[in-house]
Amino acid sequence: MKNIVNKASLLAAIVSVISVTSCNKEYLEQPPIGSLSQSTLATKTGINGLLIGAYSLLDETGGWGGAAYYKGPSNWVFGTIASDDAKEGFFGNLPESEMFEAYKVTPTNSILGFKWGECYSGIQRANDVLRLLPALPANTLTAAEALQIKSEATFLRAVFHFDLAKVFLNIPYVDESVSFAAGNYNVPNNTPIWPKIEADFNFAATNLTATKASAGRANSWAAKAYLAKVYMFQDNFSKAKPLLDDIIANGTTATGVKYALVNFFDNFNALKKNGAEAVFAVQYSVGDGSLGANGNQGDVLNQPLTAGATGGGALQPSFSLVNSFKTDAVTGLPLLDTYNETDMTNDQGLKASDPFTPYTGTVDPRLDNTVARRDIPLLDHGLFGVYWLGFQNIGGPYHTKKFFFSKGAASSTAESYGGWTMVNSTNYNLIRFADVLLWAAEVEVEIGSLAVAEGYVNRIRARAADPASWVKKYVDNNDPSKGFTNIPAANYKVGLYTGQFQLQGIDFARKAVRFERKLELALEGHRFFDLQRWDNGTGYMANTLNAYLDHERKVPKFDFPNGRDAVFTKGKNEIYPIPQAEIDVSSASGTVTLKQNPGY
Repeated sequence: MKNIVNKASLLAAIVSVISVTSCNKEYLEQPPIGSLSQSTLATKTGINGLLIGAYSLLDETGGWGGAAYYKGPSNWVFGTIASDDAKEGFFGNLPESEMFEAYKVTPTNSILGFKWGECYSGIQRANDVLRLLPALPANTLTAAEALQIKSEATFLRAVFHFDLAKVFLNIPYVDESVSFAAGNYNVPNNTPIWPKIEADFNFAATNLTATKASAGRANSWAAKAYLAKVYMFQDNFSKAKPLLDDIIANGTTATGVKYALVNFFDNFNALKKNGAEAVFAVQYSVGDGSLGANGNQGDVLNQPLTAGATGGGALQPSFSLVNSFKTDAVTGLPLLDTYNETDMTNDQGLKASDPFTPYTGTVDPRLDNTVARRDIPLLDHGLFGVYWLGFQNIGGPYHTKKFFFSKGAASSTAESYGGWTMVNSTNYNLIRFADVLLWAAEVEVEIGSLAVAEGYVNRIRARAADPASWVKKYVDNNDPSKGFTNIPAANYKVGLYTGQFQLQGIDFARKAVRFERKLELALEGHRFFDLQRWDNGTGYMANTLNAYLDHERKVPKFDFPNGRDAVFTKGKNEIYPIPQAEIDVSSASGTVTLKQNPGY
């Protein structure tokens, strides 16, 4: 956590925690590596180090077994390839992640266990802080210092529980009273989780200070934003509204900068992270002696495949997502109902040497800040082209651009660590201000304030319409190091809504807000969970994703191997199965305490 303290500089014992606690004996009986006694940790330095150990697991790559690229906080497996945002571009190579795209995940899929274990490891570390606090010798901390440590640990515990609840919904809530010594570690998952997560975020929001000494620390505004998000997941708009209004009017980053929208791609630029739009972010760093271990390993498979910058190509934007960025040639508004009637011109099935003319219609400029596509500049790497043709028939011709790095930074210790995966230090924004504005727009739609909702959406669209954030053409296509012109790289056109929300009514407004979230937050791991919370048993999610599958299967010259017979099943696939291994070891007096989710 570069902006808190280097993870590499922590004593292994502090990062490993003083006692291991989760939801079953499997986690509880792991021996800590190089552990220190409670008396050794019972100092101001010790408990702060223990808290940093809890923060360090926000990257979800170091606390539990399994490949780091399955567990990153971007949730690209759970939230992106399982949605209509993107495909898994590794047919046959990563079969367990491919099952998420095909909606064939079973309780024995190991990725489920990796996610479960990683988050409960984070919960365990937060609880260790809360257990140690009362045991500190008198005068170790001031009352104010103790309250901030307690509030940050409680916040982190809620963050990890919330991430689990999105994925599995029915999960055990584990607080600091649960331990192996107490014999109460077989916590059931039959109690509603939301009230307990709300209570933790409420405590943090009430007691955290508004500013912190380091950008990566949780402040009161981050806790309020998370609390609002929990309410959004329950459609509790009346409770979300005052929080969102307050955040929009008064919220600041941990360093005291008022929340605001920044240049769009600055949110994905390692050299401009922790800006005014970052509400709460996972902090990454490289060049810190960790050999890349503190970089964004969770997304290493998702780098674009391009000459001179090898990557994995596992996350490939869908044809449907790219089509979504088409705009009306006159108004510049999105084509809410007709975007998928024809596919945007692409190079599917073409060789790199074949003539190709990119799409000439009007598009939202966020497309080229989100997706790498043929003959459009990819940062300073050159015009994007096809360099690994086999991947076209698996995931299509597009690649993700967010979380990539500039070519000039490949040797920079500030931004990127070398190697085939090119781990870099681009933060992952768990919540950014654009997210908050769009939640607020949703709330205003649902309470009938359509003009206010339109205003929030227009703030997002006005940023997109600003040429300062557009991708520009190179001065010299053969030498990107010469920089960029002021000429847009494509036919960009974005317009604002001008009263359509009120004129066309709540159904139109709701559709427009949801579509704006799709455009703004594409490939950031939110789409599956947005569809999930909008469903409410209506079949909305199943209808949306099955229509998407039907479209992708009809794209000419595209095989779509992971989706050939994929079907999203209503009442089942909205959440994932509880890992079978966890059910198998959950037993109290011979009774299994964890129950499987419906349909699995």
